[in-house]
Amino acid sequence: MKPPLLCDTPPGTTALAAVYGMPAHADRALAVDEVHAGPHLLIQAPRGLLQLAFMTEGDPAKDQAALTELSRRFGIAETDNLSRLHGLAWEEGDLHCEKHTEFSTYLWSAVLDPETGAPCGENPFKRGFVPPGPVMSGIRLNVLPWTETTEQEVDRFDPVSLCYSVVENGTAAIVTDFRQDANGLTNILVLDRGLTQARAGALVQRLLEIETYRTLALLALPMTRSMAVDLRRMESQLAVITDEMRTGKGARRDNDVLLGELTSLAAELEAGVAANLYRFGASRAYYEIVEERLHALAEESVAGYCTWRDFLNRRIAPAMRTCQSVKERQAKLSDKLTRAIALLRSWIDVELERQNRDLLESMNNRAKLQLRLQQTVEGLSVAAISYYVVSLLAYLLKGIPGVHDKVAPELVVAGLVPVVVLAIWWTVRRIRHAHGDPAGEDKAS
Repeated sequence: MKPPLLCDTPPGTTALAAVYGMPAHADRALAVDEVHAGPHLLIQAPRGLLQLAFMTEGDPAKDQAALTELSRRFGIAETDNLSRLHGLAWEEGDLHCEKHTEFSTYLWSAVLDPETGAPCGENPFKRGFVPPGPVMSGIRLNVLPWTETTEQEVDRFDPVSLCYSVVENGTAAIVTDFRQDANGLTNILVLDRGLTQARAGALVQRLLEIETYRTLALLALPMTRSMAVDLRRMESQLAVITDEMRTGKGARRDNDVLLGELTSLAAELEAGVAANLYRFGASRAYYEIVEERLHALAEESVAGYCTWRDFLNRRIAPAMRTCQSVKERQAKLSDKLTRAIALLRSWIDVELERQNRDLLESMNNRAKLQLRLQQTVEGLSVAAISYYVVSLLAYLLKGIPGVHDKVAPELVVAGLVPVVVLAIWWTVRRIRHAHGDPAGEDKAS
């Protein structure tokens, strides 16, 4: 009898709108069902599994198209392809699709043919299968009974990178070399010696996740290497600019030019940080998952062989440290650029204050010159106005009858000249003070 596809979900785990007759929290359903979001297969040896991980960038339409095509090919009624987990089952096998943030995994499980050792039934990834995206990882995993005959399968792996350890308290052995075969698949062998179907399914899921997530974790490595070149270039440019600022060589150039170069460097760096922020965070999260799954294996080493944990720690950990070091270099370079820009802006502000001071002094000198010119003009205007007033008074006196008999008009006009001059001077002074600073007028008075 064929084993069930997935571990049976305990009844009542799906949260209802009410609990014990009372309204439930709106998000309770998601919180309760999360522990059952990734059920593992129930596996009984011998069984073969083939898993492919496709980069879908979180587009559900791509998975829906692929699953719809598979349903039509195998004559299976279509179900809700938009759910996170989706399974298809036919007579000789079953397919499980699990959708993640940026990728989806398609796992085909079938009984192994005892004669050929190949999975029975039709391969769903053949006959014109349209992948939902580019393949990121491919895994072929066989679960066999642990016998002297099946133990000889270990010799088929590359001895240079062979990882062989015992898990599940000695009831299983896991073998791989992390090499890619002619089809680009990583081969994994599980030797079963008394595992229950549930424990075998949990172990298989853990191994598949280790291989899938360790590949995804290293996606940041090629990007990191190219970024290291750009960071080295930007660090060199920053060193040249700061050296000009330190030695004064940049004095021959406008500070605005230096500020423009620093701002351009900062913008380029921040654009790179923003573009790669998700990949760095995702790679770190994937690596932590790999570490958790390796720790959960609780491997027991086999004499003469390397464990999965030791091998991957030697190979992946340095790469992740490289990614972390580049990320830290980005942060440090951003701080240096910020400080350099702040320093240069301070210099520019000081220069602007110096220019403003010189401008104010120049304006003060011009105001003094204008004041002297104004005083000169005022003196001339008093003389001119006095001349015209005295002339009018002379004409007035000459026109009055009888003045010539009593006194000569010339003498009267001569006596009026100082009076007129003083009166006009006093009038002009009052007008000037009326249009001037009140505080200055108070001081003058």
